[in-house]
Amino acid sequence: MKTIICEQPDSLRLIEQEEPLLGPGTALVRIRRIGICGTDLHAYKGNQPFFSYPRVLGHELAGIIERIDDPENRLKAGDQVSVIPYMHCGECIACRNGKTNCCMDMKVLGVHIDGGMRERVVLPVTHLLEANALTLDQAAVLEPFSIGAHAVRRSGLAAGETALVIGSGPIGLGVMAFAKHRGARVIAMDVQEERLAFCRKWAKVDETVQALDGAKERLLALTGGEMPVAVFDATGNARSMTDAFGYVAHGGRLVYVGLVKGELAFNDPEFHKRELTLMGSRNATPEDFAAVRAAIEAGSIDVDSYITHRSSFEGMLGQFEDWLKPESKVIKAMVEV
Repeated sequence: MKTIICEQPDSLRLIEQEEPLLGPGTALVRIRRIGICGTDLHAYKGNQPFFSYPRVLGHELAGIIERIDDPENRLKAGDQVSVIPYMHCGECIACRNGKTNCCMDMKVLGVHIDGGMRERVVLPVTHLLEANALTLDQAAVLEPFSIGAHAVRRSGLAAGETALVIGSGPIGLGVMAFAKHRGARVIAMDVQEERLAFCRKWAKVDETVQALDGAKERLLALTGGEMPVAVFDATGNARSMTDAFGYVAHGGRLVYVGLVKGELAFNDPEFHKRELTLMGSRNATPEDFAAVRAAIEAGSIDVDSYITHRSSFEGMLGQFEDWLKPESKVIKAMVEV
């Protein structure tokens, strides 16, 4: 079967692999859609933490079950599915407490183990979510939206509260959408005016802030001098993540959704003065996937406008580098297999 492998930074290659074998409690899934994530792009450029080469990328996946061994008969051949790509151990303290998203021995498809940039893949039935009511595109983007939904759920954001989302990439947009879904007042911050315009149009944010032009003063004005109660940083940028401490209200919450390859530092007196709560938000749980599926089925999330670029499977080899360029204006690229 055809497979695209990232051999080393800046190198993708089409190869032939043997067909995977079905095992107990697994399903053979014919991959039909692959969403391209920041993780894939960072891995391609050699900037992804917890990563080794060579690796088959791809974890935003949708497909059709061709064969299955499901003891509970929850799924069947012919079902369309979305893939939950976080392979947890089921035994560690996080898993025992229902926090499978931060398992101590986490293996994420396309990061720690080979992912879905191939024609077929065998996966545990426990990591497949039935998506017959969705389009293939919608099923493929459950994963990035679930990351945003998880961050919002983790924050405890309530209706009527003011939330600031820093970074308007695919994950940040998902955070905005689900913060709005909760009834919060949402402010988007970014360095690109075009991205901020997209936040207003697509995510229906209430206000936008230019990060490079008096951001703190603008936030103080928008919040009556109190600052947002919940701040989500989805940039993966160390400077932005450090600056975010200064944007949170007294008694508020700062949630790091993005990940930076390095260390961060903050001013401890400011942290204590405000009695801030600092949270990390990693991946998502099956409950988040189900919540996102329900929101898309209800028409609350506009997937069509979220996907801005498309490619065939083999055609991706010639387009991947272009998707990295700011002038390409990629929000979400989708590969059709």
